[in-house]
Amino acid sequence: MEIDRDHVIKLLREKGQDEKVQHAIDALPPKIDHEKHAQELEKLGIDPGELVAKAGHSLLG
Repeated sequence: MEIDRDHVIKLLREKGQDEKVQHAIDALPPKIDHEKHAQELEKLGIDPGELVAKAGHSLLG
């Protein structure tokens, strides 16, 4: 599943981790594959499974 980098940035801000936003912008492509980029997401403190669940929820409404 591809997820927009903006969704990751929004999630970081919701978690109060604004200091990690620039790293996410620098390290992640505009479209993120949660499996391919799992290691980078974990460095940012984001569980790839949680990201997919939240992204799916956003898409569903």
